Amino acid sequence: MAALLIPRRNRGMRTRLGCLSHKSDSYNDFTAILPDKPNRALKRLSTEEATRWAESFDVLLSHKYGLAAFRAFLKTEFSEENLEFWLACEDFKKTRSAAKLASKAQRIFEEFIDVQAPREVNIDFQTRELTRRNVQEPSLSCFDQAQGKVHSLMEKDSYPRFLRSKIYTDLLSQTQRRLS
Repeated sequence: MAALLIPRRNRGMRTRLGCLSHKSDSYNDFTAILPDKPNRALKRLSTEEATRWAESFDVLLSHKYGLAAFRAFLKTEFSEENLEFWLACEDFKKTRSAAKLASKAQRIFEEFIDVQAPREVNIDFQTRELTRRNVQEPSLSCFDQAQGKVHSLMEKDSYPRFLRSKIYTDLLSQTQRRLS
């Protein structure tokens, strides 16, 4: 009886995994990725601005709509935790209250760094341990090494794929069509 259940269970697992592997990287409707008033935002986004995103990863991250498009792309790859961690660190660096610093540091650590964290980022053991020690006495720089590693990972891995993605090429096409 148990032997009959295993193949059936494996079939179900294959089906579920198959669904996950058929992720879409196309966005014909950019309203899902653009923040606040997306139709107006897409009309205001120029081809030049969208093209500049390919100049450097930091240019992409510094542009509101570039960030939104990159986030949408990472969601298709099931790796948006990297960007969310990077953004949480950027927000953390703006913290001025010592009382808030400790609680924010703990929340970021538990959400992204700790082993088995709900949105664990992929960093090496030494960086994880250094960050664990840094969080014990938090400072504005306690996540710098981990954030740098995640930034580098996104820049070398996800960013080039984003520039080749259907999300980015469709967005460029839409901005160019508006000019025609």
